[in-house]
Amino acid sequence: MSQVTRHRSHLLEVTLNNDGRTHPLENTLAVITLLLGIAAVSTGFVVALHLPAVILGLIAIFVGFYDQLISATTPERMLIVTGLIGAFVGAGLGFAHGGLGA
Repeated sequence: MSQVTRHRSHLLEVTLNNDGRTHPLENTLAVITLLLGIAAVSTGFVVALHLPAVILGLIAIFVGFYDQLISATTPERMLIVTGLIGAFVGAGLGFAHGGLGA
């Protein structure tokens, strides 16, 4: 009787928990930082949306810095840094286009 061994493809397996433990708070904050960073940089390119770009960027910066302090794995940190870069660029563009003033 021959046994068939099944190999799982690791190419399709995406996880932020490569240490074997779950980190729900850290993962949630990493995704929030990434989404806010993307929103900040996308609104930062529109001159009329300078106020939301600055607000979203600053929120993402503070959330990202806190999450960077408590992050546990390298994939989490990669998402956080990507979100922080977007947040800095978005907030910078928002400040360049008018900042917090109306």
